[in-house]
Amino acid sequence: MLLLALDTATPAVTVALHDGTRVLAESRQVDARRHGELLLPAVDRVLAEAGHKLDAVSDIVVGVGPGPYTGLRVGLVTAATFGAALGVPVHGLCTLDGLAYASGLTEPFVVATDARRKEVYWARYGDARTRLTEPAVDRPADLADQVAGVPAVGAGAVLYDTVFTGVRREAPEHQSAAALAELAARKLAAGEELLPPRPLYLRRPDAQVPANYKVVTPR
Repeated sequence: MLLLALDTATPAVTVALHDGTRVLAESRQVDARRHGELLLPAVDRVLAEAGHKLDAVSDIVVGVGPGPYTGLRVGLVTAATFGAALGVPVHGLCTLDGLAYASGLTEPFVVATDARRKEVYWARYGDARTRLTEPAVDRPADLADQVAGVPAVGAGAVLYDTVFTGVRREAPEHQSAAALAELAARKLAAGEELLPPRPLYLRRPDAQVPANYKVVTPR
């Protein structure tokens, strides 16, 4: 196995290469406005560092979100394009699961990322590998009774630390493709089924057609 993992569902543009046993190389750059610009150079850099060519990749895993529409689709479209060009399977994993796995926590906790609009994407976990709830998007204030004092990781938890009062600041705030790749490799080795590589948006995109928009067609 040579697994290429990538995720653009958070401000981190992150790529990793995993050989089924260990992570060979990883790149992570945090820049919420340059996903499309940074992703392909990161793939080239990771492959070069690991000493492999793209055509050696046997599997691709991509974070499916939840995440903002524009950033998330960069990773998904890139993964789909690579998969089609190489003729290899493309697997999806929940982005929150990657953050949970990177935390290494063995106790119940929550993961929260910044969903913008003063909201967070979040889910509950029994431990680093076990998600207990489906991902959701909510205003932090609406979660106060549920998450106060509960261990929490992710940029959303750090941003709203007056609500997520159990923030573990030593845990990564943003996604790590290395953690995503390691989790995917373990799941695939165990025969577990991964998600299809389809976006998990949870809400409509920010861009909307104006309410009074008129279609003008030539006669």
